[in-house]
Amino acid sequence: MLKTTIFLAFSGLAWTMSANAALPAPVRDMIRAAIATGDAAKVATVAEIARAAYPGDVAEVDALERDFHAQHAAAAAAEDAALAEARRNAGVFDLWKGRGELSGFRSTGNSDNAGIGGSVTLTRTGPAWSHKLTGRADVQRSRGQTTRDQLTALYEPRIEIREGLFAYGLAQYERDRFQGFAGRYAVSGGVGYRLVHGPKMDLSIKTGPAYRVTHFVDGGRDSRLAGLFGLDFDWRIAEGLIFTQDANAVAAAGGAAVALVDSRSTTVNLVSGLEAKVTRRLSTRVSYSVDYDSEPAIGRATTDTMTRFGFVYGF
Repeated sequence: MLKTTIFLAFSGLAWTMSANAALPAPVRDMIRAAIATGDAAKVATVAEIARAAYPGDVAEVDALERDFHAQHAAAAAAEDAALAEARRNAGVFDLWKGRGELSGFRSTGNSDNAGIGGSVTLTRTGPAWSHKLTGRADVQRSRGQTTRDQLTALYEPRIEIREGLFAYGLAQYERDRFQGFAGRYAVSGGVGYRLVHGPKMDLSIKTGPAYRVTHFVDGGRDSRLAGLFGLDFDWRIAEGLIFTQDANAVAAAGGAAVALVDSRSTTVNLVSGLEAKVTRRLSTRVSYSVDYDSEPAIGRATTDTMTRFGFVYGF
């Protein structure tokens, strides 16, 4: 509809003016108005219709579009340079960003119930190093009895070795009495590679040796060496999704997979989610996770699943 309307407007102007005349001022103003929005798609649309309506003035339309792309690239480069400079000069308490989530969940497996949970994630990205701290707690009580009690804490630093290649460290603590362990500790370090990095999609993998210790609820203890394999995936599906008349949304689907494998058992954690921004700081998120343990405690199920819906606040 937009292209049709603009094309008809241009056609009307073209009918009354000579094909050899300079690009009409109203058409030039319309192109510049599209350029002022900073939206490359709008600029391309208006420029395309201008070329079709005024084939004799293609060179001027091309020049206007080239100027837009050059200015856009220069502004992006200046912004990247300013960000890099700010990261180089930042103090230890600078550059931190956070996300807090409050959610309701439904779980199956070792516990089949609904409850509430919360998490906090802090990230810091510097010129070479990045840090990620995450804490999550899920609790559910029914008729005075605790039916879910899960706690997870994680710290992961990374250092960029060269473009796309990084080294990582990982320290993780878990507690889930309904899976049969009072505490499970894991440390790992290794290398990873960012396979895809762009405005729409990011995909990275990592692998390395790991060591974990498990304290079972019956008092037993187990420690072993393992191998860690991880995958992180983010897909920014679209921008400008509309939830209400005055609330724009940005949707992002994210997935993660972490597997710890040793000679006797394998544990796998898979998380997939869809997130939509309601305001600049507030988002909604729905996710589905699977926890698999090939050698659970006696009487425990091998697989737990969780469907979660909540609100995320960025700070």
